[in-house]
Amino acid sequence: MADFEWYRSFCTIYKHNSVSEAAKARIMTQPAMSQHLASLEAEVGEDLFIRTSRKMIPTERGKELYSQLAPLIEALEETTMNFKSASLPTHSVIKLGAAHEFYTEKILPNLHTYKMSTISNFGTADQLVELLKEDKLDLVITSKKYQTPGIEYLKFMDEEFVIVTPGDYEMPDTDNPESMEQWLSAQKWISYGPDLPIIRRIWREHFKKRPQIRPAHIIPDLRLILKAIEQGAGLSVIPTYILNNSASVAAKAVYEDLKVNNELYFAYKLKHKHLPQIQEMIAAIRDNI
Repeated sequence: MADFEWYRSFCTIYKHNSVSEAAKARIMTQPAMSQHLASLEAEVGEDLFIRTSRKMIPTERGKELYSQLAPLIEALEETTMNFKSASLPTHSVIKLGAAHEFYTEKILPNLHTYKMSTISNFGTADQLVELLKEDKLDLVITSKKYQTPGIEYLKFMDEEFVIVTPGDYEMPDTDNPESMEQWLSAQKWISYGPDLPIIRRIWREHFKKRPQIRPAHIIPDLRLILKAIEQGAGLSVIPTYILNNSASVAAKAVYEDLKVNNELYFAYKLKHKHLPQIQEMIAAIRDNI
C-alpha cells in the first residue's frame, strides 16, 4: 500500500522538476526523497518521470497522477494548517515587502482598510525575496520569480509600461518601426538603472534588437523619473498607474503601441501558504487594486 508521504514527495518533485530541490523544500535528504519516488513508482508499476541531467520531466502517467493527487493533498494540508493556526496566538501583524513606488501608489492609499497591522519594507525584487527566505518578511510583491526552494509565487496583476516624454515633445508622424527606433535612439533617456530595465524589454519585443542607448540620467525612483520628464530632462518608460495618477500635463505617453506588460506576483513561504492571515492580506490587496 502506498504511503501518504510518497504522494507528498511526488507532488513536490513535480512542482520543482528536481529531486534535490524537492528535498530542500520538504526538509528531507535527497536519498530519502529518491526512495519515496522509487517506492511510489514500484507501487504504480511504471515511471512517473523521465530523468534528464537538468530536470525531472513528468511522464503522461505522472501528469495524470499529479492531477488526481494535488487537489487532495492541498485540501488536507489546508485543513491541517487550520487546526494548527487555531491553537496559535493570533498573528495580527504582517511583514510586507514591495517596491516603494508600487507601495506608494497602490498600497498606501488603502492601508486604512486593512484589518491587520503591517510592517513594511522596500527594496529590489532580489533583496525582498532574500528577506522572505530569512523569515524577515511574510509576504512580498515582486516582478521576478526566483527558483527558490520553499517559496511559492502567485500571479497578482500586470503592470503596463509606456514611453513617456515631456509634453512639448514632437515625434515623427510614422508607423514605421525602423523610423521610430531611430528617433527614439537619438533622444536623451532617463533610466531606472544602468542596465536599462524595461527599456531593454521594449527594444527586444518591438524592435528585435538591443537598445544602443547610453542614459543621460539614472534615477532609481519611477516617480522622480516622471518629475524629471516633466522638467524636460528627457524621456523614459513609466507604468501607466503612475502616469495616470499624475495631474500634470507636462508629460505624455507616446507611441503607445510600443507598450510592454510586466507581471507582478505575491511571494510567500510555502509552509505559510494556508495561514489565514496571509490569505486575508492577499485578498485585501487584490480587492483594492
